Amino acid sequence: MANQPEIVITGVGAVSPIGIGKEAFWAALCQQRSGIRRLNLFESSSLRPPFGGMVADFDPKQYVRPRKSLKVMSREIQLAYTAADLAYADAGLEERPVDPERLGVIFGSDMLPCELPELAGAFQACLVEGKFDFQRWGTMALSALYPLWLLKYLPNMPACHIGIAKDARGPNNSITVADASSLLALAEATRVLQRGQAEALIVGGSGSQIHPAYLIRMHAAGLSQRSDDPAAASRPFDALRDGLVLGEGAGTFIVEARRSAEGRQAPVLAVVRGYASAFEPTSDGELPQGNALRRAIVAALSHAGLGPAEIGFVIAHGTSSPEGDRLEAEAIRQTLGDVPVTAPKSYFGHLGPACGSLETIVSILAFQYGQVPPTLNYQQPDPQCPIRVIHSRPMPLDRATAMILSYTRQGQAAAVVLEGPGNPAP
Repeated sequence: MANQPEIVITGVGAVSPIGIGKEAFWAALCQQRSGIRRLNLFESSSLRPPFGGMVADFDPKQYVRPRKSLKVMSREIQLAYTAADLAYADAGLEERPVDPERLGVIFGSDMLPCELPELAGAFQACLVEGKFDFQRWGTMALSALYPLWLLKYLPNMPACHIGIAKDARGPNNSITVADASSLLALAEATRVLQRGQAEALIVGGSGSQIHPAYLIRMHAAGLSQRSDDPAAASRPFDALRDGLVLGEGAGTFIVEARRSAEGRQAPVLAVVRGYASAFEPTSDGELPQGNALRRAIVAALSHAGLGPAEIGFVIAHGTSSPEGDRLEAEAIRQTLGDVPVTAPKSYFGHLGPACGSLETIVSILAFQYGQVPPTLNYQQPDPQCPIRVIHSRPMPLDRATAMILSYTRQGQAAAVVLEGPGNPAP
């Protein structure tokens, strides 16, 4: 990215199943503590599996201001708002603000499923002799819904609420590309800053995939069935992995042009060196074969001006899917060789649009503390996953460059290269 403004990250905010705030988040990673547990959000013997990565101690009333805003905030919006608030404070924007006209928001999001009790009255209004009559929905059901109901479930609402709360009057955009949303939001933020359209951006992603709607849609297909030991269920690249574990969370970072950060005397946590995205078409029911991921990795390296040997570690998408992990491992091996790899979803599960944001925060904290957290539950190497998985203990950080990967079942892939600001903290 020669002759362009250098883009840096100056603050982070994490809301996750393993902790709220970067200190609690990092402590859980250091202690190798899983956030995957049995769920008690709903009761149904037909929805399996009954475990996932839930933000267990989250009380939105402690974080959302004003509280009346909660009336138009779904769970995903509440998580996003909280993560953004934490990142804003971490970057010192309260004490050393950016001109509101030059502050924007770019946030990753996805489908926001409705809370089932909110639809109960509308559903009952459409019942005729015990059967649902679709013809009654337009005339009978809508009157049973909260007038501002729709505002709780639009995927652009996380970015809107954050922009309103922080008086961010600059560019405001929402990226809705499923699991790749957060990394694509970071790439778009970098472009916006380099074009000079803003001085700083609030960037991240949020998602809650433990809603019954997700389980019904998936019919538990592709999900781990280790209900006897939830903490051991997410095991990326391990030979005994049996599927995904769903979760929820949000991650946010403050992204600035370096001159803005220096002008505010804000500490630089990481530098955005490069990024890329690619796509490959898929057939119904089939996973991408890794072609887009390979192209994204190669293009991100080129954009960063780095060779494969200059990447210190990779944060893999690592969903614990038998086939998905195999394809990703092959793509990493073919493009980056024997690079060390870690997979944070082993701690908190698959968070949809929030994956890339929290995994980016993992890399930033690894730069800060000089070690890369290991992958949980990696006990039996899989010959079909020919990569060097960091496991059992943290890996000392020798080279402060990281590549973060995300891809979707629909064929979208994204890669971001970050570099540490200097020597790791003791």
